[in-house]
Amino acid sequence: MNHCDICDKKPIVGRSIARRGLAKKTGGIGKKTTGISRRRFFPNLQRVKARFLNGTVRRIWVCVGCLQAGKVTKAVSFKKEPAKAA
Repeated sequence: MNHCDICDKKPIVGRSIARRGLAKKTGGIGKKTTGISRRRFFPNLQRVKARFLNGTVRRIWVCVGCLQAGKVTKAVSFKKEPAKAA
């Protein structure tokens, strides 16, 4: 579930920087770093029913970039209509 099944996009590692103070351009003496913690940036993954070239339909995890680029053919779901009373 941590990666896109189409393009293999995975979470990347970054940092979250906590700062205090007022920026110089707004009249302060500048921002000071008070802490740096590691964090992860996750791809926007969605679970979709995809139709493959051989006709099979499976649920896969796909990033939104692949969905918007048209790299995935979504399977059409047919909903049954309720029976009409005679």
